[in-house]
Amino acid sequence: MRPTRRDFLQSLTAGSAVLLAQRPFPLATWLPGSPAPFTPSLPSPAQLAWLDLEIGMFVHFAPNTWQDKEGDDGSIRPAQLPFAADPVQWADTALALGARYVVLVAKHVGGFCLWQTTSSDYSVRNTPWKNGQGDVMAELAAACRARGLRLGVYLSPRDDFFGAGLAGRCDTPERQAAYNRAARQQLTELLTRYGPLAEVWFDGSSVVPVGDILAEHAGGAMVFQGPHATIRWVGNEDGFAPDPVWNALAKSDADTGIATALHGDPRGDAWMPLEVDVSIRRPNWFWSTTNQRNLLTLPQLLDVYYRSVGRGAQLLLNLPPDRTGRIPAADAARVGELGAEVRRRFETPVAEAAGEGPAVTLSLPGDGLIDHVILEEDLRGGQRILSYRLEGLTTGRWRVIGEGTSVGHKRIHPVTPDRYLELRATFPTALDRPRLRRLTAFRTGALPPAGWRQGADIWADDEVGRWTAGAFDVDLTPRIPAAAQYRLRFVARGAAAPRIRTAELLVNEVAQPALLTADPARGDLLLLTVPGLGQRIRLRGRLEESSAGIILMRRL
Repeated sequence: MRPTRRDFLQSLTAGSAVLLAQRPFPLATWLPGSPAPFTPSLPSPAQLAWLDLEIGMFVHFAPNTWQDKEGDDGSIRPAQLPFAADPVQWADTALALGARYVVLVAKHVGGFCLWQTTSSDYSVRNTPWKNGQGDVMAELAAACRARGLRLGVYLSPRDDFFGAGLAGRCDTPERQAAYNRAARQQLTELLTRYGPLAEVWFDGSSVVPVGDILAEHAGGAMVFQGPHATIRWVGNEDGFAPDPVWNALAKSDADTGIATALHGDPRGDAWMPLEVDVSIRRPNWFWSTTNQRNLLTLPQLLDVYYRSVGRGAQLLLNLPPDRTGRIPAADAARVGELGAEVRRRFETPVAEAAGEGPAVTLSLPGDGLIDHVILEEDLRGGQRILSYRLEGLTTGRWRVIGEGTSVGHKRIHPVTPDRYLELRATFPTALDRPRLRRLTAFRTGALPPAGWRQGADIWADDEVGRWTAGAFDVDLTPRIPAAAQYRLRFVARGAAAPRIRTAELLVNEVAQPALLTADPARGDLLLLTVPGLGQRIRLRGRLEESSAGIILMRRL
């Protein structure tokens, strides 16, 4: 169950937070032979190391596994819970998947703690499992160490057992203070007892002050959501990142701790890469007696892989244990198939090269037959590439075999199977001199997943409309719950920032120019004032950028 992130994002429509970037960014791009006019944002060494992990395994396991529910209703007391867990099997499953880290949901929103803690009575300490001495976190940490896997932890700020709501908010100052003490104790225990962690999740953000604890005990860990976040939620639970993926974003968005992929801006002044979380029993995060029918097929998992890792994001795939404490055999076998197929396709390239500048060329040996190309940026200098073109040389002639926008950590680009003497990657637009740490060609003998090029990849909870060919015309009435001011942002499919050419607000089909103003600092933002409800409110106009995109709206 994932109510926290979505609920938190939706709750902002009734608040004052603004998630959209508000500062101007230069539009000039690097051109071959010209000085670089812009310095991209840079990742930290810890962020670069985290991106190289590429795949993680999520583990959701709590009393609701026995309740046959997605959410813990508290109906089984710990003393009556027939708890069992096999973290060694979980770690073996992660290895078969090809994961490099495992994130344990040590406490979900129900409040049940999977480690030895005195902060709450709702924990494994009060179950019959191992006479109350069992510690799932400890056993998983040992199993991961033995297999060379990194370990991460999910600690829900919401705690239904304690009475802490979304983001850990309590209804009285006294209760808040008590919960803050308990939550800080829990985090300290998790960060100090089980070795260095790769990742710490605060699902839905957190109002509990934990900055000092993170600084002291989790300096190298990525933080998911909250005021200390260093990575972003992709914004959906379906298993894909949008295209393009930008690791940079405005610092004003990053500081909210709940920015998503749609806040990405290649010219942003902060760096916060994306994590794509999805369950193998999508949309269910916990095992139940009825959701095996949701088990993703191998083609579906490959689609997830191509549209997450293959677009430069991180993949966190959830595998929920059943009531035996083991990941079901069918689920474990399925991710084993995925890991084997990914290795078969991409473990051994036909050829590879590295380089920088306007073009990187790769000579192909033998008959030169390839069907996939992977590009990887050297992100130590930031994400610089705004567009790329792949060309193949056959009998003295270069021809275009693929084009795209973002590269980032990794871009998997299938091409029509053919034989080439050489492969060339060029970069029509970039923020600075392009750098590739790897350009690799593969002969997989396999077609890409059907969805790898899907056009429906732009999405948002706050989407109010779409445009194509530069024109937009959208009825805003259903998305305006109150008389207030609203900010509208235009997000394009490609790398170029859309610029508004004309915009007109109609109230009951009568133009109201006084109610619509352009943001003086940005060409993709409008400010809308709604003095009253009960009337039809319509927005229309044109953009200079002709590619398709979406219109987002948030209340100020």
